[in-house]
Amino acid sequence: MKTLLKLEEIAQFLLALVLFNQLPFAWWWFPALLLVPDVSMLGYLINSKIGAYAYNFFHHKAVAILAGATGFLLGNPVLLLMGVMLFAHSALDRMLGYGLKFTTGFQDTHLGRIGKQQPRPTNEAVRSGTHPESSPSIF
Repeated sequence: MKTLLKLEEIAQFLLALVLFNQLPFAWWWFPALLLVPDVSMLGYLINSKIGAYAYNFFHHKAVAILAGATGFLLGNPVLLLMGVMLFAHSALDRMLGYGLKFTTGFQDTHLGRIGKQQPRPTNEAVRSGTHPESSPSIF
């Protein structure tokens, strides 16, 4: 299943490249803007809850699609670029195993724990709601 999900994210990243190619911007803009959504991690300097909300907002593919679609409908290439870049970045992050964050800390994601490997929670802990995997914080 993990391989299948990574293949899906690769396909979405490739779609973002195809969409970017249709935009009136030089190719150097793509790598220059690819990591900009990670500025949202600065919210973690305040606390993990604000950090998770900021990170999840700028890494949510629905936000990317909404920005891109709005840019397309309004004929605004900058807004369309924003949507494509948010989408590309989110797909790349998921491909590398970085998921949306729980409010418990940066390392707790919807794809599992990142960083130093911690013991996996028991199914009982997840079902009972005593583990962060039981309550994701997307918004």
